[in-house]
Amino acid sequence: VQLQASGGGLVQPGGSLRLSCLVSGRPSRSYNMGWFRQAPGKEREFVSAISRTGGTTFYADSVKGRFIISRENAKNTMYLQMSTLKPEDTAVYYCAADQTGLTLQMRPVDYALWGQGTQVTVSS
Repeated sequence: VQLQASGGGLVQPGGSLRLSCLVSGRPSRSYNMGWFRQAPGKEREFVSAISRTGGTTFYADSVKGRFIISRENAKNTMYLQMSTLKPEDTAVYYCAADQTGLTLQMRPVDYALWGQGTQVTVSS
């Protein structure tokens, strides 16, 4: 199973980006999935998570109201729509998959599968 994140880039403060995470090798509906981010010199932190069916979502307080997580299992793809971006959102964003959990997890250690990361830079 492989996860491939894409969609990062350079955006001005207040702008928007949409990240995608393509799952290959096994249907994405097998997994609860999440987005994490890591800024230079900081630990990897939870951003958002979504259940297998998409019916349940969690968000970190820092992104609540600005980011929306979603998924299209028919396309084996998860998304993160990011709006009203701030310089503090600058980080490498990683998608991750958890096939064992019954509930959504917010710790990186609970996710066994990871994508390669995509850089998001918010700067004027």
